[in-house]
Amino acid sequence: MVRLPVLSRKARLAAIAAVVAVPAVALPIAFAGRDSGLPGTGGANDGSAYAFPATPDQIPDTPVRVNQVGYLPDGPKRATVISDAQQPLRWELKDKAGKVVASGASEPRGMDDSSGQNTHVVDFSSYRGTGNTYTLEVDGKASLPFDLDPKAYQQLGIDSLSFFYPQRSGIEISNDIAPGYGRKAGHTADTPNGGDTKVPCAPGSCDYTLDVTGGWYDAGDHGKYVVNGGISVAQLMSSYERSPKAAQARALHIPETGGKTPDVLDEARWELDFLLKMQVPDGEQLAGMAHHKIHDVAWTGLPTDPAADPQQRQLRPPSTAATLNLAAAAAQGARVFAQYDKAYSEKLLGAAKKAYAAAKAHPTMYAPDSDGVGGGAYGDANVSDEFYWAAAELYITTGDKQYAGDVSDSTVHKADVFDRAFDWQNTAALGRLDLATIDNKLPDRERVRESVVAGADRYLKIVSEQAYGQAYAPNGGYDWASNAQMLNNLAVVAAAFDLTGEHKYRDGVLSGMDYLFGRNALNQSYVTGYGEKASKNQHSRWYAHQLDPKLPNPPRGTLAGGPNSQLQDEVASAQLRGCKPQMCYIDDIKSWSTNELTINWNSALAYVSTFVADQT
Repeated sequence: MVRLPVLSRKARLAAIAAVVAVPAVALPIAFAGRDSGLPGTGGANDGSAYAFPATPDQIPDTPVRVNQVGYLPDGPKRATVISDAQQPLRWELKDKAGKVVASGASEPRGMDDSSGQNTHVVDFSSYRGTGNTYTLEVDGKASLPFDLDPKAYQQLGIDSLSFFYPQRSGIEISNDIAPGYGRKAGHTADTPNGGDTKVPCAPGSCDYTLDVTGGWYDAGDHGKYVVNGGISVAQLMSSYERSPKAAQARALHIPETGGKTPDVLDEARWELDFLLKMQVPDGEQLAGMAHHKIHDVAWTGLPTDPAADPQQRQLRPPSTAATLNLAAAAAQGARVFAQYDKAYSEKLLGAAKKAYAAAKAHPTMYAPDSDGVGGGAYGDANVSDEFYWAAAELYITTGDKQYAGDVSDSTVHKADVFDRAFDWQNTAALGRLDLATIDNKLPDRERVRESVVAGADRYLKIVSEQAYGQAYAPNGGYDWASNAQMLNNLAVVAAAFDLTGEHKYRDGVLSGMDYLFGRNALNQSYVTGYGEKASKNQHSRWYAHQLDPKLPNPPRGTLAGGPNSQLQDEVASAQLRGCKPQMCYIDDIKSWSTNELTINWNSALAYVSTFVADQT
């Protein structure tokens, strides 16, 4: 396992070799001519953030699928085995010395429709020991190694949040803070395209320019999108709100660390400031509305450093959805920053109220699905959920009756918002979760809380029914960003634990996480640097080691989008045709439909991983 430096790298590779007999291949990471600082490669920053240990490029398959990162000693511990056997199979749990510490028989589960595999489930939850480099052997076949460690997710909570720093636009990324990832500031005035300091609108949509520097690059491209930034920054702030003391103690790898403001809020502020800049200025026809997005007028190729982007930047027209994202995120920001920076809190609240009023005045300005040249379209023609989310955040922050009325009067308020995973296009669940978990005096708040628990129960049932324990069972194929959708389902289960204290919800989150770290049909960890077989070639223009050895892979703690049955890109459609849903994934930089990285997928990972990290 590559996450924790409990053993030396040499010892760990020896442990892997004993199980799967595979040679170690060094993974060079260097950016802008810097040394990588990788553990095990002679760098000076052994064990530092972002970089991750050298991993084998090829690992022979094993039918015994486990969470390659590890399990909490007091949590559920399950594995899935691929086998045509119809009778239970004997299993043995072995410690790093090869001693059998637990044994039993598997439960045959038959054909798994999502993978097309015949499966058994092994449950070794009763074993409560701790240690590293355990293996599970079933019918004479061994799993990849894993740990039993109460701190198994502590580092992931930090890494998944520290992911956002090298995604920042408009600032030099320090190699001292992010070894191996230092780069020049992207999209500043001295970059080839003039950067984001004076960005014009799309022709015919406005006659002004805006300074929209800062914020996070949305994904593997250089675009910045208000509707995706809204859910992302909200989930970072929610990770603070659900456990302020834990968030205050969690030091991230960012320039602002060590100040009076918790690091996660310092990172959130980088995006909130950008969102404020996207608001149409006073005096203009659509004052208070927010531009939907800002990106290049044409797509750039792979790889392209942000500081070398030659394409003209352009503001796309305002939209109701973007305006409500700004209102919701700024309203939440106003309350979380209130005790740390009163003036900034007031600024955020003023922007939120202005945006909400503007959206009410222009309720049907929809971003089209056709606007996808040079950046993602992010079209959305139903904004009832965004209105609900924004009203909820404004009510929780202000207590004003007008916002309470808008919440209660919304058609969304009594609807089942957990009938599908929430995402940037379906945001009602964000409002529902905060209404349930953050103190407020909404008249029917008890019903709201019960609806969250009912949603969590639905997801727990899905976890229990799936041979691989994933909190996801769509009709038909897997959707784009299936991994993030699973995590957002788990966020609902985590909220139910916070509301009830019932450990079945905590255990459900832990079981659901197993899928992401290797207990799946591909024996694949989808988080860079976590697990022996982990994604490392996610689609990105600057984390592009697969195309240029001088460039880094994505930083440790980066989530890959995951299986996507639609196979929209050329690599996936050529190599995965006819795949079963769980099998529709390839760790290739050009497979943007299965293997992209994005801020809203990592924000979901950050929320759930910090919840799990806080359980100890």
